[in-house]
Amino acid sequence: MIDTEAAARRLIADVWNAGREESAYELIAPECPGLGGTGPEATLAWHRERRAAFPDLRYKIVDLVADGDRAAVHWRAAGTQVGQFGPVPPTGRVASYSGASFLRFDTNGRIVDVWSVNELFQVLQQLGVEMIPPAVSGPGA
Repeated sequence: MIDTEAAARRLIADVWNAGREESAYELIAPECPGLGGTGPEATLAWHRERRAAFPDLRYKIVDLVADGDRAAVHWRAAGTQVGQFGPVPPTGRVASYSGASFLRFDTNGRIVDVWSVNELFQVLQQLGVEMIPPAVSGPGA
């Protein structure tokens, strides 16, 4: 039986926090979907981009539940934006936010599916991005 809790903790400690790219290749299956691709490289590309914007970004596990081939992680993250974050130029501000990631593992203990949600809107607000709703036009406006 695979230890999904230990694997989830290692993903956050090694890949998300320490940037140990070799661990991503051990923990993430080639078919695992990611932003803009699949496998470890897609996961690493996302984290490289985040670390370029927030070099001190760190994740803390708030709660972790594992059962069978699945694990759910409630996490909290914080970092200082010193690089470009999407359309947002460097602000020097600290952003702190929460999220949850749901992982499914294969029989070899590698992650084959990830689904995550987070408070991106809150991050943008903390960076000073002003959210203006679009103007309404047409009938009933």
